[in-house]
Amino acid sequence: MIRVVVLGAAAGGGFPQWNSNAEACRRARAGDPAALPRHQASVAVSADGQQWYILNAAPDLRQQIAENPCLHPREGLRSTPIAGVLLTGGEVDTVAGLLTLRERQPLRLVATAEVQALLAANPIFEALNREIVPRETAPLKSWFSLRRADGAGTGLSAMLFPVPGKVPLYMEPGGHPAPEEPEGMTVGAAISDGRSRLFYIPACAAMTPELAELLRGAELVFFDGTLWRDDEMIRAGLGPKTGRRMGHISVDGPGGTIAAFAGLDVRRKILIHMNNSNPVLLADSPERAAVEAAGWQVAQDGMEITLA
Repeated sequence: MIRVVVLGAAAGGGFPQWNSNAEACRRARAGDPAALPRHQASVAVSADGQQWYILNAAPDLRQQIAENPCLHPREGLRSTPIAGVLLTGGEVDTVAGLLTLRERQPLRLVATAEVQALLAANPIFEALNREIVPRETAPLKSWFSLRRADGAGTGLSAMLFPVPGKVPLYMEPGGHPAPEEPEGMTVGAAISDGRSRLFYIPACAAMTPELAELLRGAELVFFDGTLWRDDEMIRAGLGPKTGRRMGHISVDGPGGTIAAFAGLDVRRKILIHMNNSNPVLLADSPERAAVEAAGWQVAQDGMEITLA
């Protein structure tokens, strides 16, 4: 059995974004039930409901833990059911929450060699004492056990696989994309208990034939839902970049997510990592109706799924 809890469903900045005065964000602040607030994207997974791995440490992590009792301490003066953190990239909204976990609490930090190198290059992450929080470099395209800090297993295994993306924004030279993205910089994660399997892919710039075959017939896929259309940010006057330039496929359009998943026979498809500009966040929008008609769900904080 795999239990999944959505800790956050929004893209960087959350929903409502702290400095956004757009209508959707105003509705969320006003408590509109059709515009539910969302933390920044992260999920927690467990095979036994006792030991949990967090996929991506969002800046909201402290609040996410507070809002989900399954992640609360249960014994002694200090403890946690969080066995470890698995990262799918090195963006700020993927790693900043690691600093919340600096209270000398044993857990394991797992990422690709490329993402581990980014963490190692920034001394602030040494706040997580390596003797207490071991860093594990995960291989690409091979299954490995998700272990606790002491090396014991959790009943889950994972496989990281490259997806089209980009280097983190803070690594772009002069605001321009890097000439070539290292293969392990942006990855998706497959999680298995030996019987069931889910995929978590919060950032992906395009669907490739290899990725399509990997996902074909999957039980559950959380997939990049950042923007509804590729030029969304430009049209809204929020920035000069397309979604693909930011490392995200659009939901709509001939090359978008809905079209890319057509025919893949994925049993349950859930959009995650929605930017505050994406109208699918609004339950009463035509765009929400369109994704639901196409067989998709839109993730919301606190959503729980069990794969048996």
